[in-house]
Amino acid sequence: MNRGKLYLVPAPLDFGCDTQGPLQEVMPLGTLHTAAGLTHWICENAKSARAFLKRIDGVVALAAPLQAQQIQELPREVHKKGDHQAGQFDARPLLAAALAGTDMGLLSEAGMPAVADPGSSVVRAAHELGIAVTPLTGPVSLLLALAASGLNGQNFAFVGYLPQDAEARTQRIRELESLALRTGQTQLFIETPYRNAALLQALMQTLQHNTRLAVARGLTLAGAEIRSETVKAWRARPPAADGRMPAVFAIGR
Repeated sequence: MNRGKLYLVPAPLDFGCDTQGPLQEVMPLGTLHTAAGLTHWICENAKSARAFLKRIDGVVALAAPLQAQQIQELPREVHKKGDHQAGQFDARPLLAAALAGTDMGLLSEAGMPAVADPGSSVVRAAHELGIAVTPLTGPVSLLLALAASGLNGQNFAFVGYLPQDAEARTQRIRELESLALRTGQTQLFIETPYRNAALLQALMQTLQHNTRLAVARGLTLAGAEIRSETVKAWRARPPAADGRMPAVFAIGR
């Protein structure tokens, strides 16, 4: 029997934000058409997946009504502990429909699934089962932020979240700065929006004054703001606190 495909479907970056713009302004029409044709999904959260499918239906009619969509959630422990380590979570049972010949979609709450989000275990399982994996085009906040930062886009690393503990966070910031200044490798990281202000304050206090710090907030949203300056300039003009917009941070030289 022919196997179905696994489509990696990016979602807009406005999840959890106060306002949501027209979907077709940030998502290619080809991606929306492909997504609208799917009826079987693996996602982080079924409620937000249905909300996204409802937005798609406003642009391209869904192949099946929302009530008929088959939606499976990744386990909660995958969200908390990550699923990037081989053998940590067996996602093969989630792909039964694809093994039976039905195309499936993998969806995160914002951006590209399996990039700074859960889903890599599903992609890995698809490869193991001989299921073709097809990533669709859409917004990826990390690359948008890097491109707009003016920092080194030829050598960069995404390091995820920094520690919440103040002392451990300071130590980690110094480690990343040392690596960035020594090698020229841009260091990218993120934080939960309501902790953005605390992280930015720690960066301004810890980094050397000539280190370049870039912060990209609300990418693809109407109120998007991208600022890339030396830490000295950041200290001279501190930003207004905003705990609502998702942000990507980058440091380099």
